[in-house]
Amino acid sequence: MSHGIDLPGAALAPPRRHGGVLGALERTIAAINQVTLFFGMIALVVASFVLTYSVFSRYLFKSATDWQDEVAVFCIVGAVFLCGAWVQAQRGHVGIEAIASILPQRINRVRVIAVDAMTLAFCGFFSWKSWTLFHEAWVDKMTTSSTFSPPLTIPYGLMALGMSLLVLQLALQAIGHFVPKPEAE
Repeated sequence: MSHGIDLPGAALAPPRRHGGVLGALERTIAAINQVTLFFGMIALVVASFVLTYSVFSRYLFKSATDWQDEVAVFCIVGAVFLCGAWVQAQRGHVGIEAIASILPQRINRVRVIAVDAMTLAFCGFFSWKSWTLFHEAWVDKMTTSSTFSPPLTIPYGLMALGMSLLVLQLALQAIGHFVPKPEAE
């Protein structure tokens, strides 16, 4: 898959990686992305079961649940943020590619590098702010305002970890623009 377009046979061919240290880092983040993808899938399944249980318990059994919304939201936050690096590795984020198809290859390369650099800067800032939120929630022992009141370190930690992995993925891709990949065998 390339920029949201399915290419025949693209799913079968393993991605070409750089050599040396950069290649080792790419393989490491790819392995981490697979683990976070697995946990993201589990989190979405858990969220769907929790919300389904909530509906049944409220409407069929007239029993209120005060924990289901937060558990579902925490699971979804974890899935979204933890899987962001995997989506970026696939270049699967929503993007408008109409301009890319009409630009000369050299100018399009500059555009891609500039977009990656701006995305890296934004996500780096977001990651830093996420870690400061996590730290504040940890130090102040912050919880949600519900009667269930789980600690806010859970969603903030998931957000911070996910954004940090996304920053690492973006940094590797940005560096990869300037390091040639070995020729295909």
